[in-house]
Amino acid sequence: MIALIGVAAFVSVILALFLIRGARSHSRRYAEDMPQRFHAGHVPRIGGVAVLGGLAAGLLVAGAGYYAGDPFNVRISISEALLVLAVLLPAVLGGAYEDVTQSLPVRWRLALTALSGLLALWLLDLRLVRVDVQAIDSWLRAWSVLGMAFVVFAICGLPHAFNLIDGYNGLAGTVALLVCLAIAHVALQVGDRQLAALVLCLAGATTGFLLWNYPRGLIFAGDGGAYLWGVVIAIASVMLVQRHGEVSPWFPMLLLIYPVWEVIFSIYRKAARGQSPSMADALHFHQLIYRRIVREVFHDDDTRRMLMRNNRTSPYLWGFTLLTVVPAVLFWQNSFVLKCFCLLFAVSYIYMYVSIVRFRVPRWLRR
Repeated sequence: MIALIGVAAFVSVILALFLIRGARSHSRRYAEDMPQRFHAGHVPRIGGVAVLGGLAAGLLVAGAGYYAGDPFNVRISISEALLVLAVLLPAVLGGAYEDVTQSLPVRWRLALTALSGLLALWLLDLRLVRVDVQAIDSWLRAWSVLGMAFVVFAICGLPHAFNLIDGYNGLAGTVALLVCLAIAHVALQVGDRQLAALVLCLAGATTGFLLWNYPRGLIFAGDGGAYLWGVVIAIASVMLVQRHGEVSPWFPMLLLIYPVWEVIFSIYRKAARGQSPSMADALHFHQLIYRRIVREVFHDDDTRRMLMRNNRTSPYLWGFTLLTVVPAVLFWQNSFVLKCFCLLFAVSYIYMYVSIVRFRVPRWLRR
């Protein structure tokens, strides 16, 4: 399985290098005055294509090995690998098209991610069978269409959640990497090497991308990369709970509570101000950390100073993510404990957000 990670990482590194050298012209479309822009110069935003290439290479090598005695012991055939890739393509290619042209409306991107969700129902036979809440579980047993609707909603929504937190070098990519490693750990605990191989191939491809993305910011994942992370992780999360009754459905919920809660809170925040949820702004949690916690660095070059502040922002959110990943991995079978940690995260997030807005952050965090 380590060989598959290496293949995915190598292909991702090489593809990202070609994109860095040959795809700068499209980045000029991304205006200097965009509220989400926290970098200088023109940087390619199609790193998601490199991650997709690395993931595809890993899965196809695993599939080829299946017909040669399965040397990787992951039991993934070529047909199964192609089915997974077919599910990903509508969302990822739609995101990549937006990255290149900046002309694909939000409703079309939502439609394409929903199409990936419908393909997952059809090609991968995904279903939500339980959430460990008695009333809801009874409804899911009575009306299977509810479980199907949740799968489409999750595969449609999680890509946009990753896109929302994709604001600084290494932020969304490292969050996705940590989540993939956590899912792989639990999948191996329950003996599901096929599912572990899927997320580890994504982890390898993401690592290859991060070598160019952090700390120098030579290429960005863009919408295509965020959608790829979101769709694959949503599929893996549903598969893990559907296949293995001992895994709590609150395990993936706690793993992904940071991007999911960022979406929920952003919708609330914008609705309270009378704004459309689709309107871009610069008031997300990671953007407030950049502005009010990460201090100016002393350097004569404005571009270099912006890059250094950008790089110093991501570790704050990595630490925040680990506060959910670690308990999720430790208590992956215990729904009650996982629910408590989800609640604790939501309260902590709101407390930290309000503290930053009111300039009441502890001094040790502002170093």
